[in-house]
Amino acid sequence: MYLEKFIVERHPDRIQYMFSNGFGASVVCNEFSYGGSQGLKELAVLDYNRDITYDTPITNDVIGYLSDSAVNHYLKQIKALNKM
Repeated sequence: MYLEKFIVERHPDRIQYMFSNGFGASVVCNEFSYGGSQGLKELAVLDYNRDITYDTPITNDVIGYLSDSAVNHYLKQIKALNKM
C-alpha cells in the first residue's frame, strides 16, 4: 500500500491513515464492506478526529469496490487536500 509511514492504526480488516493536512482515510475489506466479499476495498475520508467526513471534494460518501491501485489514487488525493 501507498504511504505506509502514515498508517496510525492497523487491524486485520482495516487500516487507518492520517496526513499532516488533518485528513485521513479508513480502508476496510471485510464481509460487510462494499466489495469486501470480492477482495476489494472500501475507503472513507476521515477528519482530524478520525471521524468519517462527508464534506470533501473527493467524495460525499464512502467509496467501495476499490482495487489496491484505486485506493492508492484516493490516498494521494486525500494527502493533497488543503489543511483543515
